[in-house]
Order: sequence, then structure tokens, then C-alpha cells
Amino acid sequence: MQTTPESPVRWTIADLELFAGDRNNRYEIVDGELFVTRAPHWQHQVICINIGTVLKMWSDESGLGEAAITPGIVFSDADNVIPDVVWASHDRLERLLDEAGHLTGAPELVVEVLSPGDKQEKRDREAKLKLYSVQGVQEYWIFDRIERKVEVYRREKAILKLAATLYSEDELTSPMLPGFNCLVGKLFGSS
Repeated sequence: MQTTPESPVRWTIADLELFAGDRNNRYEIVDGELFVTRAPHWQHQVICINIGTVLKMWSDESGLGEAAITPGIVFSDADNVIPDVVWASHDRLERLLDEAGHLTGAPELVVEVLSPGDKQEKRDREAKLKLYSVQGVQEYWIFDRIERKVEVYRREKAILKLAATLYSEDELTSPMLPGFNCLVGKLFGSS
């Protein structure tokens, strides 16, 4: 198929079968655009585990939901992403999981850890922010491991808006997660 600026290629979930044997890259589709990224930096993965661990511990204590690291979310044929960490209430999780164990809708919380590079940052700060906002995510946390800060977006009038920028010495809390609190620096680890 020949493409022109008026008719760009739109990728779908079915197209991902082309890459089924590739375990070195992550493939995501946002609004029909294909994003390919290499395996994340070691520290990126450490931060994901730290976030997932504190959310799991809080979830176990509160009994309100579950956290997962790198789950697939299939919003539609043209929107298929793999966020770094998510948290969903038990009620929402029960409605969103398909037979393959993928989420088919928005969890309450999505977390992304930025990978270096303009294209990766633009994907998380613009394309995914818009997607998560449209799909009904309640909170979106963007962790910047280089600047050691987290931007907290919260749903306000049906859109995700920046509510706070927190640094290592600040405490991360959420009105959606009663009693949850964690020092931001602890989530970045010792690097």
C-alpha cells in the first residue's frame, strides 16, 4: 500500500503478529501509530519494581486492588500499550480483564518511567497522556529518572491535568489511594 501524507499507515493489533518472534523490543500502538522501543535501562526497571512493590504492599494492606508491572492494555485495534506499572481496583479489574489476561480498558492508575530520547518522551508526555485521558484513567504518574522527579496528573473535568511535580524529598500520595504515601526518593532507589 502506498502512503501519502493524507493517508498515513495505521497500525492495528493484528499487525503486531509480524513481530511475534522479537523479544528484544516493545511494540505499542497509539492512535494507529507504531512505537518500537528497546528493552529499558536497568535503572528504569528498578524504578518500576520499586513502584510496583509499594503499590502491592499498600494494596495487600488495604485490600482495595492490585498492581501489575508491564501489563498489556488493549483499548482498541488502534490503541494497544504496555505501561510500566498500573493499579486497578478489584471491581474495575474484574470488568476489564479478557480471557488472555489483558486489560481491555483503563485502570485507575497508570505509571510510566521516561526513557531517554525526544521521541520516547513525546510518546509518554503527549500521545499516551492523551490516550489515557480519553480512555478514563484517573491518575497518571510520569517518573523522570534523570531529574529524579514525578509528575502527577489527575482527572479534572474529564481530562488528565498536571496536579503536582514532586522531587526526591517530597511525599507521593493520592486521594484515590487512601492512606498511601511514599517518599519519592525511595522509588528512585540508590542511583
